[in-house]
Amino acid sequence: MGAVTRTSESLSPELYDYLVAHSAPVDDVLADLAAETERLFPGQAGMQIGPEQGTFMTLLARLSGARDVVEIGSFTGYSAICLARGIPADGTLLACDVSEEWTTVARRYWERAGVADRITLRLAPALDTLRALPDDARFDLAFIDADKEGYVGYWDALVPRIRPGGALLVDNTLSHGRVVDPAETGAHVQGIRDFNDRALADDRVDVVLLPIGDGLTLARRRD
Repeated sequence: MGAVTRTSESLSPELYDYLVAHSAPVDDVLADLAAETERLFPGQAGMQIGPEQGTFMTLLARLSGARDVVEIGSFTGYSAICLARGIPADGTLLACDVSEEWTTVARRYWERAGVADRITLRLAPALDTLRALPDDARFDLAFIDADKEGYVGYWDALVPRIRPGGALLVDNTLSHGRVVDPAETGAHVQGIRDFNDRALADDRVDVVLLPIGDGLTLARRRD
């Protein structure tokens, strides 16, 4: 398959290749972005979502009729392309990140994918960006994929800004299975556990945790 992004949890390489081969194919833009990310940032390349997750996110954005989207953690831009492709040409995607180095790559590929005009990048701590928004700013869809210790804070800031019937996606919520290992006591894994408990207990949403990528939580804001 060449350069790839992170694969789905608990799948053999053979089954994963079959899954990808029987899903909508990844185009040259995303394939080249995955390859360049692996070349430039080999230690962080696994932070990028996998192709099957990207296709799922594009389809979800289209099926939900999302127009205004927010992303917490953009890295080199793969997920933003997938989300932007799922919204109308006059839709908006607010991308929040703190790395100029990573998002310089993202900007180039957003241009190449023809979605740069839909994306506004804010280089600042995401909570600062969210808190600076107008009180009436609302989103149809949110994607959280940033520092795991911050997930609860991002969730609490975003849920009130999701329209009724809108959706939230949260990545890495299985943490490679470490969430169920009592010997794992690090801040990263504990941050995910705290988030999973918070999302499950939140009566404003309906929530399901899916074994896509490294665990993907999907929540729908109740009407």
